Amino acid sequence: MTGGRSAPERLLAVLAAFDHAHPALSLTAISRRAGLSLTTAHRLAAALTAWGALERDTDGVYHVGLRLWETAALAPRGLALRQVALPYLEDLYEATHENVQLAVRDGDEVVYIEWISGRSAVGVRIQVGARWPLHATGVGLALLAHETAALQDTYCAGPLAAFTSHTITDPALLRRTLADVRRIGVAVSARQVTDDALSVAAPVHGPAGTVAAAVSVVVPYSGARVPALIPAVRLAARGISRGLGWRPEGPAGTGGGTGT
Repeated sequence: MTGGRSAPERLLAVLAAFDHAHPALSLTAISRRAGLSLTTAHRLAAALTAWGALERDTDGVYHVGLRLWETAALAPRGLALRQVALPYLEDLYEATHENVQLAVRDGDEVVYIEWISGRSAVGVRIQVGARWPLHATGVGLALLAHETAALQDTYCAGPLAAFTSHTITDPALLRRTLADVRRIGVAVSARQVTDDALSVAAPVHGPAGTVAAAVSVVVPYSGARVPALIPAVRLAARGISRGLGWRPEGPAGTGGGTGT
């Protein structure tokens, strides 16, 4: 049942059994989702619980443990980035009173590492730690547009999942969209994940000028005032970039080719 996997691979398979749809698992569920025998799953879950990566409640159900969260918080694209970004995300929220998001790229997906929810804003299918394909979100388009041509070619050649009738699934259209993002400096994603939402996203630059993250605001599609949102999102992205150590090119710091 283990398929010849190494001990570390089996251990990681137990952790990978947990996700947003399955935050709490019985031992039987861990065994099934990890593809391990019940005996092996029990042994590995016990070891992870002893270390603190998992916690077991009084009903025998397992949850992700605090020690794993403490370790994950050390990731430079996690807590450290969130701490730098949070004041600018809060400013963006105060300026719009809409959903505000911060995300990074992980392979072919975006991972949301911060989210401020507007009390009366449009509903979104996002939470911290959630993953979505790059092409289907504003932050994903902002990130993919600034990747290498080779990575973009590989992504466009792959399957492009659809979530609504408006999701970009045509490779040629995706290429044109990415070119537009690079040209205007922001990504506008309309009705790609849900039919009632629109997002405006801008890239966040790290010290070397490369894109480290993306910030976005998500508003109701109906009545969205995109031209008014673009400067606010750009300002937030620029503030986070400066907080990370990025400095714009150009005379006297007036900005240049890497501006947001």
